[in-house]
Amino acid sequence: MSERRRRSPGGDGRPPGGDNGRSEGTGNDELGSQGLGRRRPPGMRDTAQQPRMTRAEMRKAAQKGGRRGGEAAGAAAAAGRGGSPGKKRFIDYPRFGKQGVWRWLPSWRQWLSAVLLVAAVCVGGIFYIYQSTKIPPLNALVNDQNNIYYWADGSEMVRKGETNRQIVELADISPNLQNAVIAAENETFRTDSGIDPKGMLRAVVNMAKGGQTQGASTITQQYVKNAYLTQEQTLSRKVKEFFITLKVNQEYEKPDILKGYLNTSWFGRGATGAQAAAQAYYGVNAKDLDLCQSAMLAGLLKGASYYDPTIKANQERAEERWKWILNRMVETKNTTAEERAKCTAFPTPIKQVPAANMNGQISYMVETANKYVMVKDPTIDQRAIDKGGFKIYTTFQKDKVEALKKAVDDVKAETLNTQKRPNNDNFVQFGAASIVPNDGALVAIYGGDGVENGNFGNNADAQGVQVGSTFKPFVLATAMQIGVQTATDEKGKPKRINADSRYLSDDLSEIRKPDGSLVLDDNGKPYRQKNEEKGKRGYVSLRMAMQYSYNVPFVQLNQDVGSQNVLQIAEAMGIRKENLEKEVKAATFPLGVSTISPIRMADAYATFAASGKQADPYSVTKVLVDGKERPGFGKHETKQALEPAVADNVTDVLVNVAKNGTGKKTNTLGRPVAGKTGTTDENKSAWWVGYTPQLTTSVAMWREDPTAHERLSLNGTGGKDSVHGGDVPADVFTRYMKAALANEKKLDFPTPQPIGSQVDSSGAPSTASAVPTPTTSETAPTAPADPNAEQPTQPPATQGPACVPGVDCPGTVPTAPAPTKTTPNPGGGGANGGGTNGGGANGGGTTGGGTSPSPSCLLGPIGCSTPTQPPTPTTDPGGGAGGATGGPTSKPPKPSTSASAGGNGNAVAP
Repeated sequence: MSERRRRSPGGDGRPPGGDNGRSEGTGNDELGSQGLGRRRPPGMRDTAQQPRMTRAEMRKAAQKGGRRGGEAAGAAAAAGRGGSPGKKRFIDYPRFGKQGVWRWLPSWRQWLSAVLLVAAVCVGGIFYIYQSTKIPPLNALVNDQNNIYYWADGSEMVRKGETNRQIVELADISPNLQNAVIAAENETFRTDSGIDPKGMLRAVVNMAKGGQTQGASTITQQYVKNAYLTQEQTLSRKVKEFFITLKVNQEYEKPDILKGYLNTSWFGRGATGAQAAAQAYYGVNAKDLDLCQSAMLAGLLKGASYYDPTIKANQERAEERWKWILNRMVETKNTTAEERAKCTAFPTPIKQVPAANMNGQISYMVETANKYVMVKDPTIDQRAIDKGGFKIYTTFQKDKVEALKKAVDDVKAETLNTQKRPNNDNFVQFGAASIVPNDGALVAIYGGDGVENGNFGNNADAQGVQVGSTFKPFVLATAMQIGVQTATDEKGKPKRINADSRYLSDDLSEIRKPDGSLVLDDNGKPYRQKNEEKGKRGYVSLRMAMQYSYNVPFVQLNQDVGSQNVLQIAEAMGIRKENLEKEVKAATFPLGVSTISPIRMADAYATFAASGKQADPYSVTKVLVDGKERPGFGKHETKQALEPAVADNVTDVLVNVAKNGTGKKTNTLGRPVAGKTGTTDENKSAWWVGYTPQLTTSVAMWREDPTAHERLSLNGTGGKDSVHGGDVPADVFTRYMKAALANEKKLDFPTPQPIGSQVDSSGAPSTASAVPTPTTSETAPTAPADPNAEQPTQPPATQGPACVPGVDCPGTVPTAPAPTKTTPNPGGGGANGGGTNGGGANGGGTTGGGTSPSPSCLLGPIGCSTPTQPPTPTTDPGGGAGGATGGPTSKPPKPSTSASAGGNGNAVAP
C-alpha cells in the first residue's frame, strides 16, 4: 500500500470526525483518557489509526536520532510502560533509561564518587582517632599485681609478684646499653617514623590465618606495646598500637622514646627496666654497665625465657646471641672494632637472689605450673605472668609434696656424709614426680634442694639424665603389641610374643639383626653387649631377664622388633619424641641412653598402671586472668596407647621385678607394687620407677658438678661401691608411697589375659635345659630371702656357654664330616665364641685361617660342635671374646652424644 493511501483524508495525520483524533461511534481508545487511564505523550499519534511508522519515517528518525534517538526511544518505551523520569534524582541508581545489566551497573562518575567518599570517611576517621588518642604519663604505665597459686584442695599455696622496677633518666643508662639495644632491635630507630608497615601487615596476615603474630618491629612500637597496651594478639590491639605509635612519634623526641622503652622492657628475673636488670644480673647500676654486659642484656629483650644464660638449656643460645649483637654493633657503627675485640669472655651473671616465700619445693611447683600455662595458652608468655593478675589452680596435693620431700631428706640424711666422704657424697641430686594413673594429674614433685640452697633447676623436669634400664619395659611392650620380625603369624605379620619367650643372656654376646647378620661396631667388628655382671647363664625367659635386668636379651629383642617401633610405642605412652630420636639408631637404645624427665617417666609408667590408657601429665586445672577464666585447662582426654592385655602382662612382669628382682626393697610397702630399676654406664644415674593401681612415682638420683655441668659417677656414694636403682631410689619411693597411700585401700592389679606366644630367639634349646623362669607368685630358686637385700642373687653363671643337647653337650656331639676346604670365616664364633680377628678354639676369624665348619652346624649365637682338628693359628692370634683362648673384646659402637661412655662404650643398666 502506498504512503498516500495510508494517510487519512485530512491530510494532517489525524483521523476524521472529532477533536483530538477521536472517532465517533467507536469504542474507547485504550491509550486515550477513556481507556486504561493512561495519557499518551504529546505529539504521539493514535496507534489504533497508525500502528507503525512508515519506512521513510523510520529512515528519517534513524538519520536524525543517533544517540538522541535511542534515548527518545527509551523514553518512549518507558512512557509506554507508564514510567516517567519525573523529577531528576540525586543519585541516578538504578540508572534511568538503561536496560538489563547496564541499568544496575554504576557509571564511572558513580564509581569515582564512591571512592572519593570512602577515602574522605577514612581520612576523617583516622584524623578523629588520632586527635582523640591520649598518651598517659610514664610513671602511670604499669600496675603490676600478684599471681596467686592454689593447692589442689583450693587453699592458697603462695603469692608471687612485686616486680623489680625503677624508672631512671636516659643519662643514667649506659650508652653501651642504648647502642646495643638499637643495634639489636631497630638500627634505623634514630631516623625512622616509628612504624614498620611491612611488619604490621605481616602480623595482621598471621592473625587472619590463626597463627601467632610476630613482635613489634620498631623500638617505638615495642615501647607502645609495653607501656600502653595489653600483650594480647588481636586486630583491635594492633590498630590501637598503630595510632598510639603515630602519636608518640609525633609528640615525643627520640631520646624520650628510648628512655621510655628501656624503662618498661622486661629483662627476666622479675626485672622490668634497665636499672632493675643491671642490678638483677650484674649487681651494678645501669649507668655502669660495660659493653660486654650491655650486649648480654640487650639479647634478653628477644625473650628472657630463652636467652637467660643462668638457665642451663639457654647457655649456648645466649652466648651465640651475645656474639651476634656485638658484631652487629660494629656493623651499624654503634661501637668500634677495637672495643668489640675487648669482649672475649662471656659476662656470666651473678646468682639470682630468690624471694623468701619461694623456698623449698614452692619455686619448682610454680615454675612447673607457669610452663604448663604458657604451653596450653600461647597468648600468655613469661612477661605476662610477671606482670601479674593470674590466679592459677594446681593439681599439687600439699600432703604428698611434703611426704615426698621428707622421704628424700630422710634418705639423704641416712646415706650421705659430705664430711666423711667429701669426694663421693657431694653434688648429689634427686628428682621425683608422682602422677595419678588414668588421669595425668601431677600431685607431687621433688625439684631439688631449693633455690635458697642454690638449686635453681627443676630436677623433676630435668632433661639431661639417662634413664637406664627403666626403658626396657617399653621394648617388651613393643614385642607384645607389634611382634618380632624374626617370626611371622598366619597372616604374615610379625609374631607377637609373651614373657616366656627365651633369649640368650650370656655376657659379651654378639647381637644380630632380624636377617641374621651381625650388628657391627664403629670399627666394623661384631658388636658384643655386656651385662652388669660377667658370666654365662644361657637362655632365660624375658620375665627373668627383666627380673635381673640382663642387658643382652633386651638389646637383641630391640633388634628383633625394630627400634623405630619401640620409639613409637614409647611416644604413644607419653615420652616426647625429641627425647628419643637422637639415640634410636644406637644398639644401646633399649638400655635407656635417652634422657627423659622424671615427670615423663612417671607418666609413661602410669600407662601400664591404667591398663594401657595414656593421659598427658597436667599441673593446672583452672586459670583466671583479671577475674576471667581462660579456656583449655583441666584434665586431658585419655587414649588407648596399649592393648589392655599388653599393659597388664607388662605389669605382671614388673610385679615380679619388685617382688623377686632388683626392686625387692619395695616389698616393705606392704601392697602390690610394680616397677623397674635403672642404672646407667659408669653408674652416673640410678632410677626406680614404680606404681600401684592408684599412684605412679619416679625417683632419679645422679651427681653433677654445678660449675662444669658434668655428670659424675655414683660409685662410692654413701660408702657403697656402686649405687643401683634398687637401692637409694627404691628406698625413697617406698618411704613416700607409704605416706602417700596411707589412707588408700590396697588394690590388686588386673589379672593379665594371655597375649602372644612363646617365640625363642635363634639357637634357644628345645628342652628344659634353660634356666627356669620365675613368676610373680614364686621366687627364683637362688634369690635371697632377705627382702632388704640391695641386689638379688642371680642364677649361677657357668664358665662356658650353655650346653645344647644334641649339639654340643658331652656324649651327644654328632659326627661331623671331615672338612675338605679351608676358607676364612668372618666373625665366625665357635662354641666358645671365636672372635673376629683371630681363631678361637672352635672358629676361624677373618684374618685367622681357621677351618670353616659344616654349614649344617651354623646355629647362630650358640655356635657349632668342636671340630676334630683345631684350626691352624695365624700371625694374628687374638681369640674372640668369650672364646677358649680369651682374645680381646671388640669395640662396641659409640652411643649417641648424650649417652655416657662406659668401660667399653656399653650402657650398663641393671
